Amino acid sequence: MASILPRTLVLARDARGQMTVELAAVFPVVLIIAVIAVNACTFFSECAEFDRVSRNAIRTVATSPAYEQTAAESVDRIKAAIESQMGSVCSDCRVVVEQSGEHSKYTATMQYSPTLFGMGLQQSVFGIGLPKLSHATTLVISTYKPGMLL
Repeated sequence: MASILPRTLVLARDARGQMTVELAAVFPVVLIIAVIAVNACTFFSECAEFDRVSRNAIRTVATSPAYEQTAAESVDRIKAAIESQMGSVCSDCRVVVEQSGEHSKYTATMQYSPTLFGMGLQQSVFGIGLPKLSHATTLVISTYKPGMLL
């Protein structure tokens, strides 16, 4: 006995739930891509701010040191200036100075940990540690000519 329903209704009835299955298969991939994109944009934003803040701190503190101020004291003051302007974002930054002859090379480095839309992520997955992203900026100054940037 042949079916009384037209052929189009039979095909439409067989395709029910297809969109739900496709959504369930694609949603985790879309979510992972969104997390990566948000973290990439946040990291680039933090890098731009860190470059501006750290170079300004090095330029302000290291090019015109106080009387008898050592390079180690300058590093501490630069780090404090960066942390005060960057806030909690740069709680993991460090500043290093290398002196060679009449030039001092200041390198400021920040560490960035990816997040899940602002919430912290685990530091390891299946026993494998997730690396932090780092960004460094360098500025060379002349120690004998105050205010001279190279």
